[in-house]
Amino acid sequence: MEDEVVQRVVVGDLRVQQINRKDGQRSWTIVWPEGTVHEEADRFLRRHDGSGTQKTYAYYLVDHLRWLERECLALDKVRLRDLERYMGIVGAEVRMPLGEPWRVGKRPYGRSALSTAAACLKGFYLHQSSLGINGELGRKLDTSRLPSRADRRRSFLGHVKSTLPANQLAPSGPHRRHPKMLPDGARGKLLAAVNAARDRLVVTWLADGGLRIGELCGLHMVDLHLRENAGCGECRAPHLHVCHRPGNPNRAEAKTKHPWRVEHGIVTGGLIKRVSPAMVHAYFEYVITEYPAGAGHGMLLVQLHGTDTGQPWSPVGARRMLGRAGKRAGLGLVKPHAFRHTFASAVLDAADGNLLIARDAGGWASAAMVDEVYGHVDVHDPAFDAALRAVWGEA
Repeated sequence: MEDEVVQRVVVGDLRVQQINRKDGQRSWTIVWPEGTVHEEADRFLRRHDGSGTQKTYAYYLVDHLRWLERECLALDKVRLRDLERYMGIVGAEVRMPLGEPWRVGKRPYGRSALSTAAACLKGFYLHQSSLGINGELGRKLDTSRLPSRADRRRSFLGHVKSTLPANQLAPSGPHRRHPKMLPDGARGKLLAAVNAARDRLVVTWLADGGLRIGELCGLHMVDLHLRENAGCGECRAPHLHVCHRPGNPNRAEAKTKHPWRVEHGIVTGGLIKRVSPAMVHAYFEYVITEYPAGAGHGMLLVQLHGTDTGQPWSPVGARRMLGRAGKRAGLGLVKPHAFRHTFASAVLDAADGNLLIARDAGGWASAAMVDEVYGHVDVHDPAFDAALRAVWGEA
């Protein structure tokens, strides 16, 4: 640990500790007040090293460990009923006495947060059980279920395993998310409200590309193949490659981790996304008028003002810019992910509900879906092309 720079985030007594490594990667663990590592938590979190899951699980787990300390419960004494009581206290609906209040002054977890907390706790205690700690609880948590109709529908044509893992701690019942869309006409109002070509690029690329803000701020110039028949040979139309780079100086990371490489200055692999003519126009306007000459970092988005002029622009800066522009345009607080939800909805409408087209257009393919789904939409497919052009207003 001598070569690591440590940054601490205090959460009550136990705290989450972020470790910034010299290779640019980050890890998270949990430490006691005196600074010693919580061994059981650290062993579990190390299983997720190098992923965003590690950070998420660290914050959910530190809350649970603080609750165990308050309840004077050792890890080998925790029972399933204790975990159900904890889930009830943080927001789940359970029919049992819950005990003293917890998380006073904080909102209860929503359904999505409860599902994540349940997955974290199940994984943590199964890991402890595999090490010989509290095997009884591990056996009760290690359950499975038959695939439901919804499971078969999600896996397309019913190609699923005969059993699926179950989690007694997770909230039950059907769940339907209601993503927040952009207001009607938001794109035009935002473009009129921003002043810089860089900011117009951000609005245009989020709207037409369905990019996550981390993907957009993590783009490098070499990732952009904005002419037809680019040298990568992987897509004839103008496109870009979303590449996961954990060492970006602005800490922007793509969520997807598709393999990629650079050969002779040409990027291949990653997540390939088509770009619209409006995206190409916004790019050239920005590069010609505002992009600094001689920028050595090679990243697309840069700071335009202040002492860090010319340095890579962070996702936080982009979020704040959109928030200010939304208020000036009378739209309220505009968040980057609303562009992605709106893009997905528009593609689904244009593609007559074709989930494969929407999945590939937005890059929503997870590892589980790749394993289970045999079909893959060709980016040159006429229906794929027509759906994107309809969203871009070219139909």
